[in-house]
Amino acid sequence: MLKALFLLLKFAKLGKVAMSGGSMLLSILVYGSLYGWVYGVGLVMLLFVHELGHYAAARQRGLAVGLPAFIPFVGAWVALKDRIPNAETEAYVGIAGPAAGTLGAVACYFLAGDGNKTLLAISYAGFMINLFNLLPISPLDGGRITTVLSPRIWLLGVPLLVGLYFLQHSPILLIIGILGIPKAWAAWQGRLDEAPEYWQVSMADRISYGAMYIALVAGLALISYDLHRQLSGG
Repeated sequence: MLKALFLLLKFAKLGKVAMSGGSMLLSILVYGSLYGWVYGVGLVMLLFVHELGHYAAARQRGLAVGLPAFIPFVGAWVALKDRIPNAETEAYVGIAGPAAGTLGAVACYFLAGDGNKTLLAISYAGFMINLFNLLPISPLDGGRITTVLSPRIWLLGVPLLVGLYFLQHSPILLIIGILGIPKAWAAWQGRLDEAPEYWQVSMADRISYGAMYIALVAGLALISYDLHRQLSGG
């Protein structure tokens, strides 16, 4: 009986790995067929590195977390199975993804050397994905990071999200808006559900996370602008 239970658990774990790997492969196939296989593999690998940052940070804080899952043209995510205990942990897990993703994009940029346009394009996509994820609105990483400062900052992300929608007309932006704007308004009115202990953050943590957030946003914006000029021949 115990042996059968052990085998069942083993196959369940293998099933989770297969689902994660299968969703990754599907994304590679979709992106590769549309934009070329090198670009498809590179883009999905950068998404994987981003999510691996979240995964490692969550595990380091003792949180149960699922393996990365991918959906083409939506992105990737890891599902936290435990409730995050406080805003500092929320920010720690939140910033780990863009930090790891940015390092991956930087590595890709240096691998491109002077003339590999495909690798430069992959790097540019990685920088832009991480920059977009830093918009200060829940459920994006920027919303999770700015929780350590004040959830009312989420309302500042609303005009940025609306502006991006008019530029891109992406349905993903609508989904984020449906999920995030009501929560941003609730935060502004002080109607969030978390216990008072959740918001207890030291001033040192507020300063350090705020500085890291601003540095990431500024760095990604500057690098993305420069790469855009290189790729467009400007």
